[in-house]
Amino acid sequence: MAVQFKMIPKQNNLVSPPEVKYYPCAVSVGVVHLDDLARIIAGRSTMSRADCYGVIIALSDVIGEALSNGNIVKIDNLGTFQLVLHGTPADNEAVLGKSNIKEAKINYKPSKDLKSKIKRITYKRMR
Repeated sequence: MAVQFKMIPKQNNLVSPPEVKYYPCAVSVGVVHLDDLARIIAGRSTMSRADCYGVIIALSDVIGEALSNGNIVKIDNLGTFQLVLHGTPADNEAVLGKSNIKEAKINYKPSKDLKSKIKRITYKRMR
């Protein structure tokens, strides 16, 4: 099945006169929840849906723990998860402290395998 998209107008106010250009925007057709993932994986393996559910939850917990411990998490066919920090600068290294950290975010980099699957997607414009 093709990924559906629609064209969205966006105005560029940085040019004079302001101009409107149209950009493609993916349209989702639904949400796949944890139960759905567990059911699909169970259908493709010898594990039960409950076992798959437990493994997915445990994987999520372990990724969070590993990131909290300062590790990079690499899952070969999925990609890499890494913690990145955003904060305010300090005048010198001596006064830099944890008060300069404003937030932590998770940086996700998809694997080559996942990227190659995305390249094979077909697209269909919605009318």
